[in-house]
Amino acid sequence: MIQATQLTRSFTEGTEVQALDGVDFNVEKGDFVAIVGPSGSGKSTLLNLLGTLDRPTSGTLAINGVNVSTLNDDALADFRRTHIGFVFQLFNLIPALTALDNVMLPLIPYKRGLDFDLEPRARDLLDQVGLGHRTTHLPSQLSGGEQQRVAIARALINNPVLLLGDEPTGNLDSHRGEEILALLQQLNREVGVTVIMVTHDLGIAARANRMVVLKDGAFVVR
Repeated sequence: MIQATQLTRSFTEGTEVQALDGVDFNVEKGDFVAIVGPSGSGKSTLLNLLGTLDRPTSGTLAINGVNVSTLNDDALADFRRTHIGFVFQLFNLIPALTALDNVMLPLIPYKRGLDFDLEPRARDLLDQVGLGHRTTHLPSQLSGGEQQRVAIARALINNPVLLLGDEPTGNLDSHRGEEILALLQQLNREVGVTVIMVTHDLGIAARANRMVVLKDGAFVVR
Protein backbone atom coordinates (compact mmCIF):
# COMPACT_ATOMS: atom_id res chain seq x y z
CA MET A 1 0.00 0.00 0.00
CA ILE A 2 2.74 2.48 0.99
CA GLN A 3 6.41 2.43 0.07
CA ALA A 4 8.36 5.42 1.32
CA THR A 5 12.09 5.47 0.65
CA GLN A 6 14.53 7.94 2.22
CA LEU A 7 11.89 10.62 2.65
CA THR A 8 13.18 13.97 3.83
CA ARG A 9 11.35 17.21 4.48
CA SER A 10 13.14 20.40 5.41
CA PHE A 11 11.82 23.87 6.10
CA THR A 12 13.72 27.13 5.93
CA GLU A 13 12.72 29.78 8.45
CA GLY A 14 15.89 31.75 8.93
CA THR A 15 17.76 28.48 9.43
CA GLU A 16 17.01 25.12 7.85
CA VAL A 17 14.99 22.68 9.97
CA GLN A 18 15.05 19.00 9.04
CA ALA A 19 11.57 17.74 9.98
CA LEU A 20 12.10 14.30 8.41
CA ASP A 21 15.52 12.77 7.92
CA GLY A 22 15.70 9.83 5.51
CA VAL A 23 12.58 7.92 6.56
CA ASP A 24 11.86 4.45 5.12
CA PHE A 25 8.28 3.35 5.79
CA ASN A 26 6.29 0.46 4.32
CA VAL A 27 2.66 -0.30 5.09
CA GLU A 28 0.75 -3.33 3.85
CA LYS A 29 -2.79 -3.10 2.51
CA GLY A 30 -5.34 -3.48 5.30
CA ASP A 31 -2.89 -2.65 8.09
CA PHE A 32 -3.65 -0.35 11.05
CA VAL A 33 -0.55 1.63 12.04
CA ALA A 34 -0.13 4.15 14.86
CA ILE A 35 2.63 6.77 14.66
CA VAL A 36 3.77 8.15 18.01
CA GLY A 37 6.55 10.43 19.20
CA PRO A 38 7.22 13.63 21.12
CA SER A 39 6.14 17.04 19.91
CA GLY A 40 8.32 18.13 17.00
CA SER A 41 9.33 14.58 16.12
CA GLY A 42 7.94 14.81 12.56
CA LYS A 43 4.64 12.92 13.02
CA SER A 44 2.39 15.49 11.38
CA THR A 45 4.97 16.19 8.67
CA LEU A 46 5.03 12.50 7.76
CA LEU A 47 1.23 12.31 7.79
CA ASN A 48 1.00 15.33 5.48
CA LEU A 49 3.38 13.65 3.04
CA LEU A 50 1.43 10.38 3.16
CA GLY A 51 -1.76 12.34 2.54
CA THR A 52 -0.15 14.15 -0.42
CA LEU A 53 -0.91 17.49 1.26
CA ASP A 54 2.81 18.26 1.07
CA ARG A 55 5.75 17.11 -1.04
CA PRO A 56 9.01 15.62 0.23
CA THR A 57 12.22 17.57 -0.16
CA SER A 58 13.81 14.34 -1.39
CA GLY A 59 13.05 10.62 -1.51
CA THR A 60 10.23 8.69 -3.16
CA LEU A 61 6.70 7.86 -2.06
CA ALA A 62 4.45 5.29 -3.70
CA ILE A 63 0.84 4.81 -2.60
CA ASN A 64 -1.28 1.98 -3.96
CA GLY A 65 1.28 1.42 -6.70
CA VAL A 66 1.42 5.06 -7.83
CA ASN A 67 4.61 7.08 -7.43
CA VAL A 68 2.97 10.23 -6.11
CA SER A 69 6.36 11.96 -5.91
CA THR A 70 6.21 12.50 -9.69
CA LEU A 71 2.63 13.79 -10.01
CA ASN A 72 1.88 17.40 -10.85
CA ASP A 73 -0.45 19.41 -8.63
CA ASP A 74 -3.65 18.61 -10.56
CA ALA A 75 -2.90 14.90 -10.76
CA LEU A 76 -1.98 14.88 -7.08
CA ALA A 77 -5.29 16.53 -6.15
CA ASP A 78 -7.19 13.95 -8.23
CA PHE A 79 -5.28 11.11 -6.59
CA ARG A 80 -5.97 12.48 -3.12
CA ARG A 81 -9.68 12.85 -3.85
CA THR A 82 -10.06 9.29 -5.13
CA HIS A 83 -7.71 7.39 -2.81
CA ILE A 84 -7.34 9.08 0.58
CA GLY A 85 -9.63 10.02 3.46
CA PHE A 86 -8.72 12.34 6.33
CA VAL A 87 -9.91 12.50 9.95
CA PHE A 88 -8.60 15.36 12.08
CA GLN A 89 -8.58 16.20 15.77
CA LEU A 90 -10.90 19.12 15.06
CA PHE A 91 -14.00 17.83 13.33
CA ASN A 92 -14.03 20.60 10.67
CA LEU A 93 -17.75 20.27 10.02
CA ILE A 94 -19.65 23.13 8.37
CA PRO A 95 -21.95 24.50 11.12
CA ALA A 96 -24.79 25.45 8.75
CA LEU A 97 -24.95 22.03 7.06
CA THR A 98 -26.69 18.90 8.30
CA ALA A 99 -24.78 15.71 9.04
CA LEU A 100 -25.86 14.32 5.67
CA ASP A 101 -24.75 17.41 3.77
CA ASN A 102 -21.41 17.48 5.60
CA VAL A 103 -20.74 13.90 4.54
CA MET A 104 -21.60 14.61 0.90
CA LEU A 105 -19.75 17.93 0.74
CA PRO A 106 -16.31 16.77 -0.57
CA LEU A 107 -17.82 15.12 -3.66
CA ILE A 108 -20.66 17.49 -4.51
CA PRO A 109 -18.54 19.32 -7.15
CA TYR A 110 -17.82 15.94 -8.80
CA LYS A 111 -21.33 14.49 -8.43
CA ARG A 112 -22.02 14.06 -12.14
CA GLY A 113 -18.84 12.08 -12.72
CA LEU A 114 -19.34 9.59 -9.90
CA ASP A 115 -20.12 5.94 -10.54
CA PHE A 116 -22.43 5.82 -7.51
CA ASP A 117 -25.34 7.87 -6.18
CA LEU A 118 -23.92 10.32 -3.67
CA GLU A 119 -26.82 10.76 -1.24
CA PRO A 120 -27.61 7.04 -0.78
CA ARG A 121 -23.91 6.38 -0.14
CA ALA A 122 -23.75 9.18 2.43
CA ARG A 123 -26.83 7.81 4.19
CA ASP A 124 -25.31 4.32 4.21
CA LEU A 125 -22.08 5.64 5.73
CA LEU A 126 -23.97 7.47 8.46
CA ASP A 127 -25.75 4.18 9.17
CA GLN A 128 -22.37 2.44 9.38
CA VAL A 129 -21.10 4.91 11.97
CA GLY A 130 -24.31 4.66 13.98
CA LEU A 131 -25.86 7.98 12.98
CA GLY A 132 -28.53 6.96 10.52
CA HIS A 133 -31.08 8.65 12.80
CA ARG A 134 -29.13 11.93 12.86
CA THR A 135 -28.95 12.80 9.15
CA THR A 136 -30.85 16.09 9.48
CA HIS A 137 -29.06 17.30 12.62
CA LEU A 138 -26.65 20.22 12.57
CA PRO A 139 -23.20 19.86 14.19
CA SER A 140 -24.36 22.00 17.14
CA GLN A 141 -27.03 19.39 17.83
CA LEU A 142 -24.49 16.55 18.02
CA SER A 143 -22.07 15.53 20.76
CA GLY A 144 -18.32 15.63 20.15
CA GLY A 145 -18.22 11.90 19.54
CA GLU A 146 -21.12 12.13 17.09
CA GLN A 147 -19.44 14.97 15.23
CA GLN A 148 -16.29 12.88 14.87
CA ARG A 149 -18.42 10.01 13.54
CA VAL A 150 -19.80 12.37 10.92
CA ALA A 151 -16.23 13.38 10.08
CA ILE A 152 -15.27 9.71 9.66
CA ALA A 153 -18.26 9.10 7.38
CA ARG A 154 -17.19 12.14 5.35
CA ALA A 155 -13.64 10.75 5.11
CA LEU A 156 -15.07 7.51 3.69
CA ILE A 157 -17.40 9.09 1.12
CA ASN A 158 -14.85 8.62 -1.69
CA ASN A 159 -14.29 4.95 -0.79
CA PRO A 160 -10.61 5.56 0.02
CA VAL A 161 -7.96 2.86 0.15
CA LEU A 162 -6.12 4.84 2.83
CA LEU A 163 -7.59 6.57 5.89
CA LEU A 164 -5.32 9.01 7.74
CA GLY A 165 -6.10 10.18 11.26
CA ASP A 166 -4.33 13.13 12.90
CA GLU A 167 -5.10 12.77 16.63
CA PRO A 168 -8.67 11.63 15.80
CA THR A 169 -9.50 11.05 19.49
CA GLY A 170 -7.51 14.00 20.85
CA ASN A 171 -10.48 16.35 21.21
CA LEU A 172 -12.70 13.79 22.97
CA ASP A 173 -13.09 12.48 26.49
CA SER A 174 -11.88 8.94 27.17
CA HIS A 175 -15.29 7.35 26.63
CA ARG A 176 -15.94 9.06 23.30
CA GLY A 177 -12.34 8.46 22.28
CA GLU A 178 -12.78 4.75 22.91
CA GLU A 179 -15.90 4.75 20.75
CA ILE A 180 -14.06 6.38 17.86
CA LEU A 181 -11.09 4.03 18.18
CA ALA A 182 -13.43 1.02 18.17
CA LEU A 183 -15.13 2.40 15.06
CA LEU A 184 -11.80 2.82 13.25
CA GLN A 185 -10.85 -0.74 14.18
CA GLN A 186 -14.19 -2.00 12.89
CA LEU A 187 -13.80 -0.17 9.59
CA ASN A 188 -10.27 -1.49 9.23
CA ARG A 189 -11.37 -5.04 9.98
CA GLU A 190 -14.68 -5.19 8.11
CA VAL A 191 -14.24 -2.73 5.24
CA GLY A 192 -10.52 -3.37 4.78
CA VAL A 193 -9.45 0.27 4.65
CA THR A 194 -5.80 0.84 5.58
CA VAL A 195 -5.55 3.15 8.60
CA ILE A 196 -2.58 5.26 9.68
CA MET A 197 -3.11 7.30 12.82
CA VAL A 198 -0.95 9.86 14.60
CA THR A 199 -1.52 9.94 18.35
CA HIS A 200 0.25 11.06 21.51
CA ASP A 201 -1.63 8.46 23.57
CA LEU A 202 0.40 5.25 23.92
CA GLY A 203 -2.66 3.40 25.19
CA ILE A 204 -4.54 4.19 22.00
CA ALA A 205 -1.48 3.47 19.85
CA ALA A 206 -1.14 0.03 21.44
CA ARG A 207 -4.55 -0.89 20.02
CA ALA A 208 -3.27 -0.59 16.46
CA ASN A 209 -1.84 -3.59 14.65
CA ARG A 210 1.57 -1.90 14.60
CA MET A 211 3.12 1.07 16.38
CA VAL A 212 6.06 3.08 15.05
CA VAL A 213 7.95 5.75 16.99
CA LEU A 214 9.44 8.91 15.51
CA LYS A 215 12.08 11.02 17.18
CA ASP A 216 13.94 13.93 15.61
CA GLY A 217 12.56 13.10 12.18
CA ALA A 218 13.60 9.43 12.13
CA PHE A 219 12.15 6.16 13.30
CA VAL A 220 13.56 4.82 16.56
CA VAL A 221 11.08 1.91 16.78
CA ARG A 222 9.47 0.31 13.74
